[in-house]
Amino acid sequence: MMPFRADAVVGTMSVATLVQLVPSPRAAEDPRKLKAASGLVRRHAELRATVQRTLRSSQKGKNVRPYAEYIAAGLKGELGAAWSTPPVTLWHAGPLAALSDELVPGSGLRTLTVAPGTTVIAIDGETQTTAWHDLYDDPEEYGLTYPELAQVRIPFELYADLAPADARQIFYDRNVQGVTVAKNLAMSMDQRDFGTRIAHVVADSVKVEVDGQRVPFARLVNGSKRQVSASDREVVTLSALRALVVTTLYGRTGLQRSAESVHEDELPTGCRPEHVENELVPILGQLINRHAREFTGRTAITAPAVLAGLGIAVHHTMPWADPATAFRTDDLVRLLNGIRWEREARYWDRVAAKTGASGRLNFSGGVKDSGGRVADAILYPATEAGRRIRGL
Repeated sequence: MMPFRADAVVGTMSVATLVQLVPSPRAAEDPRKLKAASGLVRRHAELRATVQRTLRSSQKGKNVRPYAEYIAAGLKGELGAAWSTPPVTLWHAGPLAALSDELVPGSGLRTLTVAPGTTVIAIDGETQTTAWHDLYDDPEEYGLTYPELAQVRIPFELYADLAPADARQIFYDRNVQGVTVAKNLAMSMDQRDFGTRIAHVVADSVKVEVDGQRVPFARLVNGSKRQVSASDREVVTLSALRALVVTTLYGRTGLQRSAESVHEDELPTGCRPEHVENELVPILGQLINRHAREFTGRTAITAPAVLAGLGIAVHHTMPWADPATAFRTDDLVRLLNGIRWEREARYWDRVAAKTGASGRLNFSGGVKDSGGRVADAILYPATEAGRRIRGL
């Protein structure tokens, strides 16, 4: 390991070392086990409670098994190189027993000795720590063996001889100071997600004209932001394009799935991934190509809620759509032809946008909030919303 400040080091340890050094958080919350435990274990549980959330009856606890399954899949090579776990952050409640001299002069590498009975608590990464306990307790349950686990090194950072108040502050800083990534944006980064993969294929399948040149539509898709700004070269976000894909796939139920993973075994009944791709990509590519000017002109069609509503309409042309409400691609084209895509209140206010006190039209409403209204306006031209978006 290597010190990076006077009271902290970084390094790696084996799975066996972690589970011996940091007692199971599950056991620390089990009254029956604690009643029969040693005084050392009970004191560890009491100290842990001052700096950690509970596992029992919480989302944190429910996430342990999926985390263990994720780690196991990574260890077995099922995820290739595209998997990772963050370093576990540990709190060593007292001073270190020993810190050696540098093993190689100038390298900073040293060995660390922890005395038996020392209290070590995971102040960040406790869900992962619990998952490692589950894997080590029953590796066969996850398709692993002890010899395989013996080869694993777990990255960690360890803070030594801190007061409980300082450890609590580190817990707070790690969990609150960072900006949480919006779920739909995070989903657009997931390359194992079927919706994200198809969104990339759709973007790569179309070329549009920009400043007199034909360029791949993918160049106009921003994969790192929740919203594009006027100064961005891109005109639509990847998460919005993914919403178009997911609602085309599932129809209205796709609104709820816009921020959830889509797995290949969750596709419509009887649909294989390659079949879905062969149906989705061409029709969405044609949609983008037909409305290329509206996309490059940053009109209402680029808003996430509008794309989600469009996808619901396109869903009715898919082979797996309900026959009672299905229609042909020609019918979809006729429904879209009369729509006014300009970002103006007289067309989109109270459908996909809201007009503020300043009179400015705001399209910041989410997919779930406005996607259904947009779909109704597209599908039912005679309604008030249907007439509105057509300028009637």
